[in-house]
Amino acid sequence: MSIHENLLGGPAPTHLPDDPEPRELLAAGTPPAEVAAKYPTSSLAWAQLADEAYEGGRVVESYAYARTGYHRGLDALRRAGWKGHGPVPFEHEPNRGFLRALHALARAAGSIGETEEHERCSTFLRDSSPTAADILS
Repeated sequence: MSIHENLLGGPAPTHLPDDPEPRELLAAGTPPAEVAAKYPTSSLAWAQLADEAYEGGRVVESYAYARTGYHRGLDALRRAGWKGHGPVPFEHEPNRGFLRALHALARAAGSIGETEEHERCSTFLRDSSPTAADILS
C-alpha cells in the first residue's frame, strides 16, 4: 500500500503546478499590483492586493481583488484536474495563493454583510484545507 493512497475513497488532493516567478517577485518586495499586471493568473498576487486593501480599510476593493484571485485559482484548479471538490492542501505552496484569495473573499464578504458568500467561502476553505482555515483565520 502506498502511503499516499486515499483510504477514504474521496478525490485525491489537487496540487497546482508551481509558478515561482510571481512568488519570488512578491517575496523580494515587488508591489503586488506590478506582479498582478505581469502575472494576471497569479492568485497569490491578487490575494496580496486583497490583503493590502483590507488592511487599508478599502473593503470593497479587497473584495474585488479577492474575487479575481479566487476565480483565477478556480481556473488553475480545473486545469490541474480538480472536479469541484476535494482537498487543496495548504502544505503544497503553489496552492496557497488560491487558498489565501478564498480566505480574503470570505473575510471581505463578511465585512460588507454578504452573509451567504461569507459562509460559502468559509466552508469551502475549511473543506479544501483545514490547515489553511486554521492558519489564515
